[in-house]
Amino acid sequence: MRLRRWTAAFFGVSTLAHVWWLLFFIFDRDLNSLGNLVLAMADCVLLFVTFAGMLLSMLQDRRRPVWPALVAVIPFVAIAGVYMVYPNHQLEMFAAAYLLLVGMVFTGYMVYAIRQYGSWLNNNYADLENKKVWLCQAVALLCMLLFVLYVLADNLVILWLVHIIELVLVGLLMWRVETLPMLELPVQPKAQQPTVVPVTIDLAQIEKSLAECCVATQIYLQHDLSIEELAQVIGTNRSYLSQYFSRQGINYNIYINNLRINYFISRYQKVVASGQTFKVQQLAIESGYRSYSTFSRAFTQRMGQSVTAWMHDSAE
Repeated sequence: MRLRRWTAAFFGVSTLAHVWWLLFFIFDRDLNSLGNLVLAMADCVLLFVTFAGMLLSMLQDRRRPVWPALVAVIPFVAIAGVYMVYPNHQLEMFAAAYLLLVGMVFTGYMVYAIRQYGSWLNNNYADLENKKVWLCQAVALLCMLLFVLYVLADNLVILWLVHIIELVLVGLLMWRVETLPMLELPVQPKAQQPTVVPVTIDLAQIEKSLAECCVATQIYLQHDLSIEELAQVIGTNRSYLSQYFSRQGINYNIYINNLRINYFISRYQKVVASGQTFKVQQLAIESGYRSYSTFSRAFTQRMGQSVTAWMHDSAE
């Protein structure tokens, strides 16, 4: 799997970097030696490329190429090569500034890509627990800043501190990769047709099928129900169903959450009317949510107020 391969590569490079840096600290300690400069350059290039590959692979809406990251570090390699032959402070600062620029451009791209990924998640999945990657990107940004500090550092104490913090962050990223579910939707083969015939989407039929096969059967209470699975249930395809939701001004995630919140309200009212004891957390689970925090966010978004405030108002 692509994400696992890039993660293994990043972990391997990071481990080797720490090993050689520890050996350097024990036997050399000359930050301006040629050996240190060569290893530091290789360290920067390999860490950045594998790091970028791992982060890009976390975004599973489509396969994003990693080669631009490799191309972006070529000028840095050239600058570092010149610096090894003609060492001077100006070249060192220029190399650091270039790395900072590359990091800023990459961070900007990742913010844009994550927004696309978030939209894809909302259009295809009802349950988003452990699927979002904003935390990973925040950690990645911190790693990027540490990376720049590592390049600029000329003090062994600072370098030690950077490596210790980096180990903690790398461990956090490894854990997140292991808990990230695989979300690739099945690719439907394209039919080989000599001409493309426009097809009109029967919105009324899709709405009727949703009412009969989704609302009436309460399939929306199923955990991790994807738009692909719902489309198969109602007898259409994912593209048509996605277009139906788009024309309603919503996405798949909002549609399922609205049904679940309506179900919760109905269950709550019945339980209160019967005088039974209950826990809101249990009702949330019965309504199709894996966690109360996810239910609470969805409820607030749907009703415009918190669950507690809504129940208080309902009791009056």
